[in-house]
Amino acid sequence: MDTKGKKALVAGTGISGIAAAELLLSKGVDIALYEGNTDITEEQIRAKSECLKDVPIIRGDLKRDEIEQFSIAVLSPGIPLDLPIVGRMCEMGVEIWGEIELAYHFAKGKVIAVTGTNGKTTTTALTGKIMENYFPDVKVVGNIGVPYTSLAAQTTDETVTVAEISSFQLETVHEFCPQASAILNITPDHLNRHHTMENYIRIKESITKNQGEGQVCVLNYEDEKLRAFGQKLSGVKAFYFSSAHRLETGLYLEDGVIYLAKDGKQKPVIRTDELQLLGRHNYENVMAAVALSLAVGVPLPKVVEVLRTFQGVAHRIEYVAEIAGVRYYNDSKGTNPDAAIQGIRAMDRPTYLIGGGYDKQSDYGEWIDAFDGKVRELVLIGETKDKIAAAAREKGFTDIVMCGTLEEAAAYCHRQAKEGEAVLLSPACASWDMFKSYEQRGDIFKKLVYGYGLPEGETK
Repeated sequence: MDTKGKKALVAGTGISGIAAAELLLSKGVDIALYEGNTDITEEQIRAKSECLKDVPIIRGDLKRDEIEQFSIAVLSPGIPLDLPIVGRMCEMGVEIWGEIELAYHFAKGKVIAVTGTNGKTTTTALTGKIMENYFPDVKVVGNIGVPYTSLAAQTTDETVTVAEISSFQLETVHEFCPQASAILNITPDHLNRHHTMENYIRIKESITKNQGEGQVCVLNYEDEKLRAFGQKLSGVKAFYFSSAHRLETGLYLEDGVIYLAKDGKQKPVIRTDELQLLGRHNYENVMAAVALSLAVGVPLPKVVEVLRTFQGVAHRIEYVAEIAGVRYYNDSKGTNPDAAIQGIRAMDRPTYLIGGGYDKQSDYGEWIDAFDGKVRELVLIGETKDKIAAAAREKGFTDIVMCGTLEEAAAYCHRQAKEGEAVLLSPACASWDMFKSYEQRGDIFKKLVYGYGLPEGETK
């Protein structure tokens, strides 16, 4: 849909909504803002951006006669599509867009898009660094923390945009078409929003729906669903990576070396002991980033330069400090059981594990199985603590401590952990029951750890 002469409703006044409003206004589109939470005042909304001073703001209920004036509704990712108000807009012929679709409509240049249940942020950040090592104008946007809409107007035909795309954002794409895409893995997550695993898989796979000849989708060969999906792709080329199988074509890990297989030949890319990242899941993220980079023409030597120096992202198995021989790790971005499995697998010493949080209707059995004798005690907080404790006991794990707050949990672990052990915050749950975000949860944990005392000469 062309936005010229249309009026758009921007639903949601958080970071994403404000960025969408600013982009539309900069392009001369007539807009109004909608905020369903009446506790947020009109003054608070206008204070978020100078350009909102004359924009109509609708709060509370959205009536039919108000909907009639709009051709497009741009929804923030946190607004579920099954809300009655969204259904009403669809019935009245209003086209539903998300921030990714809106940004893509106005943006220029090439787009690289990364999705998957886990590993998106690390892969996106690494791919972005590789792009910056080769292309002069690179934007890293999306679910990684910078709304695509906030930078879309700054793009040119020479821009390379690397976007982390969540399932929430993929629900509302229409014409979005990346030059190269990646689906890293698909495991159960956000079922409270998507309701069924089949629907969640369909949404993730839709990242490729507008791709065609000359474009690439990078897929994890070890994920059976994605392996089969790649075999069904038409037009767009599937490019696999594998952490357990030697591939005739693609990237694979074997005996501590990542290889590129092409035209019947195998070429070593990098040894894993040259990387700053730990764990098999991170080696998969590295292979995905390499594949995406090669797909848009980055020479392999320029890729490897970045692989040797990239140190990962905050809140993902992030080393915090070693105090009295105890190592502390922040894995607050482990917001589902599968991500948290990677966190505990990365530990190489007995570990006090802090878990629990907002309930996304996950199953915790496989996470508990992955403890594999490493977990000294499971220290639980948040809305899910009773559910996780029950699941652990069913699995025969009974070394469980219940705490009321993260501060209480961290203090308990600090008192109990001995030299040669570790404390790991890896909740296997979202943060929204107790914190604004997983970043806030991780930052609070790090601050608590620093307060226990750092080694002499070390500062934070």
